[in-house]
Amino acid sequence: MTLDRRFDAVVTGASRGIGLAFAARALARGGRVVLCARGEEELGRACAELEATHGRDRVHAVLCDVSREDEVALLQRESERFFAGPPSAVVNNAGMVERAAVHEMDAALWHRVIDVNLTGAFFVSRAFLPAMRGAKRGRVIFVSSISGTLGTPRASAYNASKWAMIGLMKSLAEESRDVGVQSMAVLPGSVDTKMLVGSGFAPQMSADDVAKTIEFVAFDAPDAMTGSAVEVFG
Repeated sequence: MTLDRRFDAVVTGASRGIGLAFAARALARGGRVVLCARGEEELGRACAELEATHGRDRVHAVLCDVSREDEVALLQRESERFFAGPPSAVVNNAGMVERAAVHEMDAALWHRVIDVNLTGAFFVSRAFLPAMRGAKRGRVIFVSSISGTLGTPRASAYNASKWAMIGLMKSLAEESRDVGVQSMAVLPGSVDTKMLVGSGFAPQMSADDVAKTIEFVAFDAPDAMTGSAVEVFG
């Protein structure tokens, strides 16, 4: 397949689930992907799986904890070297959940969730924006959640991070309207992934169902959708 730079994407949390499903879709459209995750073994397996189908020259893996500013800087440098420029899409998909009632939650648990889900998305977006703005093209996508619209017992840190992610996305959309860079969010409901385990909710959709929607907002949605939060509840 001929390479198509319009579908080059950086994907965080890409070693499984939604991130991996989206990466496969970007590759199927002729793009290249940089996979980012903090688990070395899972990341290696995901990379090998995609390389076997799409070729080693179209997939690059970077071990990265998005809550670490120095590691995100490395992700940005490695990605822009691999693509020879900015990606077409940056998908902030990395996320985690810790379950505890507010009155039982210690500060370390709170910060662990906020640092990955929210601060990580900020670090990654900020790292790639200068080159995207300079090229006057690109999209920054945030994988939020239905939990960004409601409250859930024993998930306050997760919900707070997902609500705040939508605010970050909408502010970025306003900042970038005049430079050709769009920002959108996808809000999945209960997805059949490891993160759903222990939530008490039954899965209503597959990771690929959500990946199809991310594919749309990353590559196909009109520019006028910038600032949109797209709900996908199954």
